[in-house]
Amino acid sequence: MTSQNQPASGEALFQPIKLGGITLANRIVMAPLTRNRAEPGNVPGPLTVEYYAQRATVGLIIAEATQVSAQAQGYIATPGVHTPEQIAGWRKVTDEVHARGGRIYVQLWHTGRMSHSAFQPGEQAPVAPSAIAAKAKTYIPGAGYVDTSTPRALETNEIAGIVNDFRIAARNAIEAGFDGVEIHGAHGYLLDAFLRDGSNKRTDMYGGSIENRARFLVEVMAAVTAEIGADKVGVRLSPVSPVNDSSESQPQALFEHVVREINKLKPVYIHVVEGATGGPRDNAPFDYAALHRLYDGVWMANNGYSQDMAEEAVSSGKADLVSFGRLLISNPDLPRRFKEKAPLNELFADAPLYGGTGPHGYVDYPALAG
Repeated sequence: MTSQNQPASGEALFQPIKLGGITLANRIVMAPLTRNRAEPGNVPGPLTVEYYAQRATVGLIIAEATQVSAQAQGYIATPGVHTPEQIAGWRKVTDEVHARGGRIYVQLWHTGRMSHSAFQPGEQAPVAPSAIAAKAKTYIPGAGYVDTSTPRALETNEIAGIVNDFRIAARNAIEAGFDGVEIHGAHGYLLDAFLRDGSNKRTDMYGGSIENRARFLVEVMAAVTAEIGADKVGVRLSPVSPVNDSSESQPQALFEHVVREINKLKPVYIHVVEGATGGPRDNAPFDYAALHRLYDGVWMANNGYSQDMAEEAVSSGKADLVSFGRLLISNPDLPRRFKEKAPLNELFADAPLYGGTGPHGYVDYPALAG
């Protein structure tokens, strides 16, 4: 649908917007960014508190993908929100972001087949819609980058338990002080893998037709919105991104069905990755405007946006919010830099995007003086 929060032309990125029961100060969003910085027990630590607090001037922070259960993990040092220690760690993050005037959601994920038995309870096989290994790798300490494990297909009667894991994780997130949650329905992880015919070869009620393949994601959205309120729930989709060995023969038909079904649940936003994640925006044909017309809430766009592109998208009503990733890693004060047309920091060449210890490349990117 056409934006219901469309600002007047000129400085559209800096206009406030209502998001459910809260008001965002601007239209600039920090995209969820895996940094592999969690401490033992997959608990956010003091540096994570500072990292997010430094970025509290964006309209909304979406904290990094966070496991809904022990089974959901696929990478080293990624945080969870399913233990008391993890909830307490996140509470320190949200308290500091709120103290600095910010708003913060958390992205809830289950990595599905994008995992390795080394991360699984009892070193079991990861779970997926079908027993098809992804052409992808993950990092294991002592072994380096290794192929993800061949998963096992979830039994039909197991799926309700994972739906419940998302529901409980959403409740835990609110207990941890988050303003809301984003369901990770993108990038080849469990919910997205169920959507796609390249990874879902099931013959039960969760496979075959588009309606069946969408069922798991819709059930998760229904459970989470019922638990914490639709005005606190968003979802991320990546219709044509090939990341993590994702493929689908009919992406337009699939995602139009998904958005129609999700719209019935009235989530507060849909967050769409346009094109190939972190890559070309035109890797495959897709009509994002047609998708937008099927949805009544706040529309968030992502992938490769510059300030000028974002300003045009918001001022024209193509999007209500625009999320930025790497620019917000290297520019904690990105809204101010945009506002003042100030130079942008480059990513440090000697600091990893993923992992690392200490502040370098994490909390030591400079902000503007004054």
